Formats: sequence, C-alpha cells, structure tokens
Amino acid sequence: MNKPHKANDSRWEAIRAIKERDGAIGLSHFRLLKRLGCGDIGSVYLAELSGTRSYFAMKVMDKEALEGRKKLPRAQTEREILQCLDHPFLPSLYTHFETEKFSCLVMEYCPGGDLHALRQRQPGKYFPEQAARFYVAEVLLALEYLHMLGVIYRDLKPENVLVREDGHIMLSDFDLSLRCAVSPTLVKSSRYNTSDTSSKSSGYCIEPSSCIQPPSCIQPTCFAPPRFLSNSRSKDLNKPRNNSEISTSTHFTPLPELLAEPTSARSMSFVGTHEYLAPEIIKGEGHGSAVDWWTFGIFLYELLFGKTPFKGSGNRATLFNVVGEPLKFPEVPNVGFAARDLIRGLLVKEPQQRLAYKRGATEIKQHPFFQSVNWALIRCACPPEIPRPYKRKNGDHLVGVGGENGGGGVNVKNSDRYLDMEFF
Repeated sequence: MNKPHKANDSRWEAIRAIKERDGAIGLSHFRLLKRLGCGDIGSVYLAELSGTRSYFAMKVMDKEALEGRKKLPRAQTEREILQCLDHPFLPSLYTHFETEKFSCLVMEYCPGGDLHALRQRQPGKYFPEQAARFYVAEVLLALEYLHMLGVIYRDLKPENVLVREDGHIMLSDFDLSLRCAVSPTLVKSSRYNTSDTSSKSSGYCIEPSSCIQPPSCIQPTCFAPPRFLSNSRSKDLNKPRNNSEISTSTHFTPLPELLAEPTSARSMSFVGTHEYLAPEIIKGEGHGSAVDWWTFGIFLYELLFGKTPFKGSGNRATLFNVVGEPLKFPEVPNVGFAARDLIRGLLVKEPQQRLAYKRGATEIKQHPFFQSVNWALIRCACPPEIPRPYKRKNGDHLVGVGGENGGGGVNVKNSDRYLDMEFF
C-alpha cells in the first residue's frame, strides 16, 4: 500500500510489479550487495531488487537465534510498528516476508549513513549549533508522531538516526520500542490570546479525542504557533498599519495545539544504551514516555559537544553518573544559552519535573532554541550536508545469507552497548 508522503516513490511500483507478476516476493528477488550494519536482533544489508535499479535496506533476522534468546516478540513489535508508520522522518516498510530460516524487513535505504559517523567527520567531532538544530528538530517531529501513535521509542542515539539521500533524517530501529494507549487531543491554549485575560488555565480541550482524525491522518507539523515565523515576518505582522488592524490584533484566535503524550504508559523493562538510559530506568521505578525526552536531551548534548554528559570509565560508572552526578557543560565548544537551557530542562532526573513530561513535543517546540524553525515548512529547509548517491561497484554482491541461496551468513549477536532485562 502506498504511503501518502511517498506517493511518487518508484520503489513502491517496483515491489508491486514483482508481487503482481510472481504472486509473492521473497529473498530470491533481491541481490544483497553489502552488509550495512549489525544490530541486537539482526543484520541490515543493502539490497537491489533484481531487474531494477531500486535499492533497499533489508533487515534479516535469524528466527532460530531470536527464539533461543527470547527476542522474537521484539522482532514482531518492530514489524508491527513499521507497518503503522507514515511520516517523512520515519522508515517506509515496503514489504516483509518469511523464509524457513529468516524474517526479512525491506525498508528505505539511506546512503548518508548515520549521525554518529557524520559527527565523527566534523571538525572537532561535533556539529555547529545550526546543523544540530536542523537534525534534532526533525528527530523531535518523528518522536512527536511516534508518541501520537502510542509508541515510546526508547532507543534514541546518533547511530539510529540515518541520513537520507536528500540530507533529511530517518529514525530507525524500533525493536526496543514500547507500544501503549494514547488519546491525541487538540487543545486551545490561552498563551497567545490577548483578548481573554481571565483564563488562568494553560489550555482547554476544544475537540474531544473521539472526534479528531485517527492518528495516522494527523500531521503534527501543521500546528505551528505564530512565534515560529521568521523574525522579519514576525515584526511586519506585529506592526499594525491602521486602526482596524489594531482592533483585529487584540482578538487574535490562537491556533490549536496537538497534545499526544502517552503519559499514563508504564514499563519495568530495563532496556537501552548505557549512556542514554534515563535515571528512572536505572532505578527500576518504572518509566513512561518521559524517557524519550531524557534521551532527546542526551542526543542534543552529544551533537553539540561531541560526547555524552554522564559517560564514565565503564558501564557501571556511567549508570552511577546518570543517577547521582549533576549535569555539567564543557567550556569548549562555545554553545549558546538557549541550547544549554533546553538541555537542562530535558535532563532533569525527576521525570515529573522534566520538560515535555505533560505536553510532549509541543512544549519543546516552543523553546527559544527552536525560535528560528518554521515547523510547517521544515521539509523545505536546506540540510547541512547532502550525501553522495550510492553507485553500485563491481564485486558488490553477496550470493546469499545463511545458506539460503548459498553464500555468507547473518550475524545476529548481542551488543554490549545494550541492556535488556525484563523485571516483569
């Protein structure tokens, strides 16, 4: 099925043509050119659909190995989440299929690699503030959409943020994600309403969740408060030219805000990457969607400073620092006050006091760090770097995987960067 934001993607047509011709699609329809990476539950290969010039990223998971490690439910969760997604900064699942030995997900290939590798290539191994703002703004919209669907991501880090061929980002890897119930709601804030000073509440519901569009149809980026217009445009709009404009401006009707934060979600799982784990996960107190805003703060810190804030001499020391050590900023590089202030708000150790705990991404988008971002037109923004398109080389061809159709093997291994222990 087509995804609306990918309506003109020729890869959908290529997949559909194979299915119509052969009735089904399988491993024999692809040529695996090289391995792109290896994760906790499978390996990802660059795959070419035979007879076409269509390239995909194929995640191949060894079912027997996953069953032996009790990871099959995680693979199932990832597939179910991918099937729900339709967002410009999240993966497109073109098809999936099973063989006797493997479970395969066919997704979009991103030739720009990941942000970890891209950061390593920057002078000083950190991003300029403008570039970091570009990347984290797009990640923020991806997290907003996931939360709107009732998905807590739980594995944000530069290695999981891929760079598409157009320079924009794609969030990847959903095997650690948690699915939960959520009720997206449009609320009308009194923040921008100058004509009504009697209202003391921060917002009220203007449209019950049962009446709004289903989550898959809502476009979070459409709800851009007026403060995010460019500075020059904002000054022009705020400067009345006649008396009628003065009268109109005092009766401004604010745009609705979309609140879609699964605040009631709770999990006792101990999952994630050591340097990105939220304090509540480490302490085993149970956690909800606020862990994504903690990791978002760590992510922004790493992009700006080239390292994470609580890294210790080993994993145990890192976990101790996350729980017990205060947040500190290095003197170099020089990072602006707004960025530091946003990080401070996100890296509050008590989740109930953390920025975005209740209002989610809506609250973060209104922070001064993002003042220059036009959320409604973010896909039109110029990326900091455009990757080179992939060009196939002679010899880029793996005969097969794990004995199916011959050839090499799928390496499904457990990475020591991950923690994965279920308390209940």
